[in-house]
Amino acid sequence: MNKNRCNALLLAVLGCALHMGSQAQTGTRPDPGKREFETRCASCHGVSGKGNGPVTDLLRRSPPDLTQLARGNGGILPMERLYQSVMGDTVAAHGSRDMPVWGMVYRTDAASYYGDVPYDADGYVRTRVLSLLEYIARLQAR
Repeated sequence: MNKNRCNALLLAVLGCALHMGSQAQTGTRPDPGKREFETRCASCHGVSGKGNGPVTDLLRRSPPDLTQLARGNGGILPMERLYQSVMGDTVAAHGSRDMPVWGMVYRTDAASYYGDVPYDADGYVRTRVLSLLEYIARLQAR
C-alpha cells in the first residue's frame, strides 16, 4: 500500500474512532441515512417524509409523500428511480427541476473536505446516496 493511501486510511479510521467515541458518550447510535434526510430533504419533504416541509409554499410543485413510494409502486420501493432522482445525472442540463442535484453537491462536499488527500469520489457519493435511500425505505408506510 502506498504512503498516501495508508495516510488516507489512517485518517479515515481516526475520524471514525473519534466519531464513534462521541456517539458512545451520548449513548446514541449514528444514523447516517437519517442525518442525510434531515439535512438535505426535510425542508421540502418534512421530517416525517410526507411532503409537508417548511418550504413547500415556495415550491412550484408540492414534493411527493416519500412514505407512499412503495405503495404507489406495487409494494416495491423504486430504488433505481430514487437513486437517479437524488443523483440528478439523468436530468436535462437546462430543464426545469425543483429538487437540487444532490450528486453534484456531494461531489463538491467531498472535494472540499478531502482536498489533496486521495479518496474514492464515486464511492463517497454512492455511500451517502445509498444511506439516504435506506432511510427512505424505513419511512415507507406499512
